[in-house]
Amino acid sequence: MSKLRILYVASEIDPFLQTSEVADFVRKLPQAMQEKGMEIRILVPRFGLINERKNRLHEVVRLSGINIAVGDEEKPLVIKVASIPTAKLQVYFIDNEDYFQRKYVFHDKEHKFYDDNDERVVFFCKGALETVKKLGWAPDIVHCNDWMTSLIPLYIKTTYKNDPIFQNSKTVFTVYDNNFNHKFGSSLVDKVKMIDIEDEMLDNLKTGDYEGLMRLGMEYSDAVIKASDDLNEGLVRLFEGINEKDKKVNTIEKDENFTESYFELYNELIG
Repeated sequence: MSKLRILYVASEIDPFLQTSEVADFVRKLPQAMQEKGMEIRILVPRFGLINERKNRLHEVVRLSGINIAVGDEEKPLVIKVASIPTAKLQVYFIDNEDYFQRKYVFHDKEHKFYDDNDERVVFFCKGALETVKKLGWAPDIVHCNDWMTSLIPLYIKTTYKNDPIFQNSKTVFTVYDNNFNHKFGSSLVDKVKMIDIEDEMLDNLKTGDYEGLMRLGMEYSDAVIKASDDLNEGLVRLFEGINEKDKKVNTIEKDENFTESYFELYNELIG
């Protein structure tokens, strides 16, 4: 069996940032897969809470310098990297001064949801894919985690489908119970749209809410995984609407066997 290439994309990873179970999951699973001989890359946003000096982040100049379109604007992409010493894993950080250099993650100090979180999602998802292109590293599996990564399965199935880096990639979307109540404006659809994406493909986003983003990620991924069977009612309804003939749908709880379950899933998707 050839060595599989797995790209993990998430909003956070321990020890750099930990606000939810995503951080712990994305810390443990990539290391387990690396120990099984798989080749791993990890991409997360460089939120302002991450101390660059303490964590020894440094810019990767050869990967930086791309402009990412978000609506009518273009924002410069900066890529930084750091290592998890105990795991021999490198983590790439997507950064932009306007979007990520703040003292908080998704809410301000009054706990108000940032109005531009939709733009931050668009920038992060596009930036992650462009970074992988610049690396020249073709992943067999792109494992997306939670709503911050929900646009990536769509982009891989459309805009990037003929790109040599992604043309054979399969996507996994793991769903966590990290919902928010904010509703984005009608401009969300225009911000997300890219080449080869028809208007009807973005119908799920017209609600402008958390469930719309999750619906989109679930619709275009090759496998949808529940991180737990104990999800809120809204997410349970979303799973009920998935056509399991088109994709693999499963629950993989984080127990002592969860790494084996993902190992089997990856190999099954690649065939």
